[in-house]
Amino acid sequence: MTRRLGPGKLVIASHNRGKVIEIANLLGPYGIEPVSAFDLDLPEPDETGTTFVDNADLKARLAADLSGMPAISDDSGLCVEALGGRPGIYSARWAIPNYDNFSVPPEAGAGEVESERDFALAMSRVHDELLAQGPEASRDAHFVCALAVCWPDGHNEWFEGRVDGTLAWPPRGDKGFGYDPMFQPAGYYQTFGEMDPSQKYAISHRADAFRKLVAALLS
Repeated sequence: MTRRLGPGKLVIASHNRGKVIEIANLLGPYGIEPVSAFDLDLPEPDETGTTFVDNADLKARLAADLSGMPAISDDSGLCVEALGGRPGIYSARWAIPNYDNFSVPPEAGAGEVESERDFALAMSRVHDELLAQGPEASRDAHFVCALAVCWPDGHNEWFEGRVDGTLAWPPRGDKGFGYDPMFQPAGYYQTFGEMDPSQKYAISHRADAFRKLVAALLS
């Protein structure tokens, strides 16, 4: 049975400041008092799931258990059609220098490599992989966002959103975070990296997932 999310404190189970700011802005109108896992000095779990929902749930569950408060977590990534959906759930790991096969050993959790992430490198890796597919390779891609909300008593809810678009090269814009400068959403001439945050928030994969969350838990 779906559980309502009432006003009060909610842990945003992320150490990614860009995500924390974006989720906090989305929660603002609903009387939620967001506090980040980083500010609470909570650890990040190893992201050992095989889907976005799995990994979002791992992070939210740990934050709820350790804080004693409801927690929300996002797991999101860029899926490139010509690359068979890669980098997908490994999107953040493609930003880690000196890892072969664009993966991280299972024992290396997300929090252990956060400071080493270089998304200019990650975007170059995506571009290089596309070039290797040949000049006719599709530039179609989409972002996926899974949101998990977990309560300390074990109850949880999940929501997934998506936004379609194409990949731009070279990257454009210094707003947003992650792969935003190379992603041009369908129907727009700007990349996420060029858009004002309010415009991106309205159409992003995170906004799509959040609309579903609001309809189920907050409206």
